[in-house]
Amino acid sequence: MVTTGARRQPAPLRLTRRGRVVVLTFFILLASLASAVLWTTASRAGDPAAGPAPTVVVQPHDTLWSIAGRAAPGRSPWEVVAEIRRLNGLDGYYIHAGETLILPRER
Repeated sequence: MVTTGARRQPAPLRLTRRGRVVVLTFFILLASLASAVLWTTASRAGDPAAGPAPTVVVQPHDTLWSIAGRAAPGRSPWEVVAEIRRLNGLDGYYIHAGETLILPRER
């Protein structure tokens, strides 16, 4: 056998119709999986952070109303006071300096 030094080029890759369907299906599944992962991650972005609840130590002359205003300035103080009372098991509206109160998490 005599070689002439020229190498034979491999034939270009050609897909059959079935091969194209398989490749297309693979990419569709891959895109679906990626979008599902991104959707799940994005939907959890609004969840409150895990960990201990925020607290405040009552200072002299503090009221539930003033604490509610500082803790959640964008919300109705009536709602925040009610939530502070519920979280801390308070029957009334009286608090004393030095008490530690659990505050509602931001929404």
